[in-house]
Amino acid sequence: MRVENRLSQIRKSRGVTATELSRRVEVSRQTIYAIEAGTYVPNTELALNLARELEVTVDELFSLAGAAPKSPETFAAEVLSATSVSKGQPMRICQVGTRWVSVPVSATPYYLPEADGIVKAPAKSAAKADLLVFEKQEASQKRLILAGCDPATGLLSRMVERISGVEIVSAPASSKLALTWLTEGKVHIAGSHLEDAKSGEFNLPFLRNEYPNEDFLVVTFARWEEGLVVASGNPKNINRIDDLARKNVKFINREPGSGSRGLLEQLLEKAGIPQAKVRGFDRIAYGHLAAAYCVLSLDADVCLATRSAAQTFGLDFIPLHSERYDLVMRRRTGELPAVKAFLDVLQRATLRRKLEVLAGYDTTETGALVA
Repeated sequence: MRVENRLSQIRKSRGVTATELSRRVEVSRQTIYAIEAGTYVPNTELALNLARELEVTVDELFSLAGAAPKSPETFAAEVLSATSVSKGQPMRICQVGTRWVSVPVSATPYYLPEADGIVKAPAKSAAKADLLVFEKQEASQKRLILAGCDPATGLLSRMVERISGVEIVSAPASSKLALTWLTEGKVHIAGSHLEDAKSGEFNLPFLRNEYPNEDFLVVTFARWEEGLVVASGNPKNINRIDDLARKNVKFINREPGSGSRGLLEQLLEKAGIPQAKVRGFDRIAYGHLAAAYCVLSLDADVCLATRSAAQTFGLDFIPLHSERYDLVMRRRTGELPAVKAFLDVLQRATLRRKLEVLAGYDTTETGALVA
């Protein structure tokens, strides 16, 4: 049976020229072209080298012509989630370096979520699961994982996909969790808005203190306002952080490690309010939109979130603090063609206008390199 290959398609999707690939695997450029044309079948060593350089499996590069279509494949992947996953849960998958990671997706009313497969069985460790996926090789091409808590990065993700074809898989996470995943090699980009209480600087002091040996590239996404999100019309007249201590006010908090949780704790300490006095301090919502939705559904009277979260659900917003949200990645990751396409979109005026109008963000520093 004739050997078919997807070398040309995968190479081009990675933004790698034939000359560059030939240099990496130490063969001539003509050899690469011959393999792509199907006139030369590489030996095992060359096939393995090609797969390694393009970060795919040999099976994804080469197959036998006439082979039966693949059935859904089962394989183990790491799970990026602040909560445990369940059997049958839809998942997106992505290859980060040589490891496979998966991200749970949630359904919106009336529509099944877009997914690559489902959880076949949760593993003993909450950080892993056995997945049943439809087309594994598609997830290895032009796809990036972005972890963080800013819902407005969805505007950026959709524009990146429309302009460059690079697909962004969003992994909801607190700032500290997103950075942990980044340093563990599980995501390409992490979003963060961690403020240093002493200097008032965002993200850089935390990165220097926690990860002194890492070489990070830090780019500003936008500045936002964070504050109290309350029901439309503010029926309980909640205007200050002190109001959270009132007995008739029910609060919904964010998870430990999030920038919002850190801000709340700073504000309470400054106001001299014990955490135990806040009704609902131990109740957790994962993400700005999730917290704001609790207010919309009357599960809480107030939360601490961004103006964009309040605007999304038509809620009232009382600003308390301005914050800078940065996108953090390893410097070598910034050299990937897909990441360069991602960063190029940050410079577009169309994106900035959308962030200003739809999210209420200050985009003066959007796209600025801060480290």
